[in-house]
Amino acid sequence: MMNRFRALLAALWGGLLLSVAWVAAPSAFAVLERAQAGLLVARLFSLEAQLSLAAGLLLMLMERRLARDRGLPAISAEFLLPAAAVFCTVAGYYALQPMMAAAKSGQGPWSFGALHGVSLVFYGIKLLLVLALAWRSTAAKVQAPITDPARSS
Repeated sequence: MMNRFRALLAALWGGLLLSVAWVAAPSAFAVLERAQAGLLVARLFSLEAQLSLAAGLLLMLMERRLARDRGLPAISAEFLLPAAAVFCTVAGYYALQPMMAAAKSGQGPWSFGALHGVSLVFYGIKLLLVLALAWRSTAAKVQAPITDPARSS
């Protein structure tokens, strides 16, 4: 049961990231004034960051529990993928957002465009990590067929 929930959560998280990046943000800039679109997109990314932290931490806790119950090592790809995605969220949103706000007002050593580019890279890496996690969570565990030596002739 927990495996299915883990796969569902990872898939929903990946869908959220894709929807925000490829649908919501471009649509806002297509139909609103630049300033209004910027406010809307900033709010979307704020909500996305909060949901990403919650989903990532929940998936990490679930993986730790599954590993403990199965007697497996605590650190696995299924643990590291959401952990790295949480890192990308913290670095790409929570660390860079205040710097981007300062750059908009002409403060700080970096331009808004440069910081936006770095933020975009973190978001892209997070998206790839979450999609890899969703794929790994839903991939069927294929076992080698059991062959009967008496039947093989």
